[in-house]
Amino acid sequence: MKKIIVAIDGFSSCGKSTMAKELALEAGYIYVDSGAMYRAVSLFCIQNGWMTDTEINIPALEKHIESIHIEFKTNAEGKSETWLNGKNVEDEIRSLEVANGASRVSTLGFVRRELVRQQQLMGIMKGIVMDGRDIGTVVFPTAELKIFLTASPEIRAKRRLDEMAAKGEKADYQKVLDNVKERDDRDQNRSESPLRKADDAIVIDNSNLSRDEQRKILRTLFSEKTLV
Repeated sequence: MKKIIVAIDGFSSCGKSTMAKELALEAGYIYVDSGAMYRAVSLFCIQNGWMTDTEINIPALEKHIESIHIEFKTNAEGKSETWLNGKNVEDEIRSLEVANGASRVSTLGFVRRELVRQQQLMGIMKGIVMDGRDIGTVVFPTAELKIFLTASPEIRAKRRLDEMAAKGEKADYQKVLDNVKERDDRDQNRSESPLRKADDAIVIDNSNLSRDEQRKILRTLFSEKTLV
C-alpha cells in the first residue's frame, strides 16, 4: 500500500476537519488542519492587539510573520492539536472571533505564502491528510486524492450552532448564518488563492449524508488510490 497525500477542500463548517481526522486516524496518516493555521495567525494578531472588528495592522503582522511557527501534535487520545510558538492553542482558536479573523488574514498574500511554505514542508514524506480552502489547487496540486466538500449554508450554520451549544456558547442562528455566507463570499472572491474546486477533485455534498455514508464514500476513494 503506497502512501499518498489527501487534499480536502471546501466551504466552512462542512465537516472537512472531521472527515480528515477520521481518515488520518484510520490510515495512520498525519492530520494537518490548514484552517487551524490561519486561526492561529488570527489569534496571534488578537493577542498582540493588531486586529479589530474593522482593521488589521498589516505592517506589524508582515514584520513578524516569520516568527509565527505552527505545528500539530497528537495528544494522549490520538487527536491532533494545534500549537502556536510552543503553546497548545487548540481551544483558543475555536471561537467565532478567531474564526472570523482567520478568514480575514487568509486574504493577505504574505500570510498565505508563509503558511503554504510550512504546509508543503509537512507533506514532503507524504502520508498526510490536509484540509482547507486551497490544498488541492495551491498547496498540493499533485495530490493523489482530492476531495471538494460542500453543503448548504443553512445546514452549515445549524452545525456550527450545535457545535457552539455543545461547548456552552450561546449564539443567534441568523448571526451565525450571516457569518457563514460572509466567509463564503470572502473565501471565493479573495485575490490570493480563492476557494475553488480543483479540476480533478471529487465533489461530495454532505447536506443530506450521514456520517457513516460519508465515511464509506471516502474509504472507497482512498482504497482506490492506495491499493495499487
